[in-house]
Amino acid sequence: MKKRSKYVNFILISLILSIIACIGIIEYKDNHIEKKESGYITNNISTIYNSNKKETINEQTKEAKVKEETQELEKKVEYPREEVIKEYRGYDVLAKLEIPAINLKTYILKNYSTSALKVSVTKFWGANPNQVGNFCVAGHNFKNNNMFRNLKKLEIGNTFTISDNNTGKVNYEVYKIYTVLPEDVSCLSQKTNGDKEVTLITCTSDSSKRIIVKAREVKS
Repeated sequence: MKKRSKYVNFILISLILSIIACIGIIEYKDNHIEKKESGYITNNISTIYNSNKKETINEQTKEAKVKEETQELEKKVEYPREEVIKEYRGYDVLAKLEIPAINLKTYILKNYSTSALKVSVTKFWGANPNQVGNFCVAGHNFKNNNMFRNLKKLEIGNTFTISDNNTGKVNYEVYKIYTVLPEDVSCLSQKTNGDKEVTLITCTSDSSKRIIVKAREVKS
């Protein structure tokens, strides 16, 4: 009986040791895999972050360089000068807009507001008039002579001018006309590759969409 008891105890102890060893091996593998996966994720996040950061820095550097080069060229360009009034019906004026194709002459007001839009068209977003970037101008499609009622009649290739007291009178040519839903603000983007651009914005007749007219400076 004693021999059998010793034999049974030996088997039990061996079994217990085997179970402990198996648990240890499993825990080691789990920890190793978890650590490896954690490192993989961290490294990938770091790589993506650094890559995006590098790309952003490169893009900003490129934009700054293009803008600097453009400004240097602008110093050599002389635009026709035309004195523009500084105030119109109690509102500050930024520039004068003239579109021969639709017989429109109007003043672009400096500050966008509900009350200002009832008086004339206004700057809505972006660069200042005749500067590098996207100068966005909004106006109602009212029947008033100084509003954007006939903007929908413009065609690609039509030209217009914007005059201000800093740069002068600059010619622009329409290169794109389309409509968007009110929540689509992609037309306000300031990525112009160093060009001077203008975006004219008004509502469709039923106010369900926005008419977008994109134009770029005519360079001689």
